[in-house]
Amino acid sequence: MPIQVFILSKLMKDNNYPYKLKKQLSEPIPFDQLGGLTESKLYYHFDSLVKQGLIEIVEIIKEDHRPDKQVFGITAKGREELPKKIYKLFENASSISDMVVGLAYLKYVDRDKVVEILKNNKKKFLAKWEQISDFEKQIKMEKDHDKEKLVEYLGEYFSSRADHTIYWLDEVIKRIQQGEL
Repeated sequence: MPIQVFILSKLMKDNNYPYKLKKQLSEPIPFDQLGGLTESKLYYHFDSLVKQGLIEIVEIIKEDHRPDKQVFGITAKGREELPKKIYKLFENASSISDMVVGLAYLKYVDRDKVVEILKNNKKKFLAKWEQISDFEKQIKMEKDHDKEKLVEYLGEYFSSRADHTIYWLDEVIKRIQQGEL
């Protein structure tokens, strides 16, 4: 999904062809590294977006001794679907790194709606974390001395990760609300 958001967002600015977008995957934001976007995924998703009717070939550039370049443009349906895909990206995100592409293209969505999605994600995360904490307490009550150190270690590890996740969710929510992102 992030790669489709990337393609549609780029096509909102200007018609383009896959090879040129491939070069833009790492400039200025390294989406290829941060968002898991790769060249092979890029070409696959161009085909997928055509099949969905979200983009279309608007021009074919013929060059001597080179393959034809297919230039793509976004369709009206694609313009309508882009915000939905961005919202879905945020809904499905389990970490900040899953949100990188969506954060880069916030201009195509309602920021307040994104904030509500992120607040809902935080509630779900806290509920899940509470379940994990209850499980840890249960294990400690069983007094399994063989696993006591392991449970202690894992408890500290997951607690630290949970604190980290909550901190960065709060931070991204605050920065979106303040218009910094």
